[in-house]
Amino acid sequence: MFLVPSQLKFYIYCQPTDMRKSFDGLFGLVTMALESDPLSGDVYVFVNRRRNRIKLLFWEGDGFWIFYKRLEKGTFQLPPNTDEISSVQLPYDELMMITRGIDLRFIKRRKRYTREALPL
Repeated sequence: MFLVPSQLKFYIYCQPTDMRKSFDGLFGLVTMALESDPLSGDVYVFVNRRRNRIKLLFWEGDGFWIFYKRLEKGTFQLPPNTDEISSVQLPYDELMMITRGIDLRFIKRRKRYTREALPL
């Protein structure tokens, strides 16, 4: 369970990440590789090459949070078709499924109403 609001945007970095990186190293990946602003309040997700470790970097207004999980057995599955892109935006529920070991390829979503954004 994360202490991160589900309304935020979640971006998974699709390239393997050195899990020795901490706040500054992950900050650098977000700014340089993803060309994003780590202070935006979005959550950035990183997975190592063996896919048995995952880190989330999150700015909370006055400082960064890092959430870190290491699996004792098994691997995390990245979303499909992410081999050639640097990042993918994920809904909160898909991130939760990834951390729980659910295979996203076999998830079938049913249609739901979503309110369209109002024009500016």
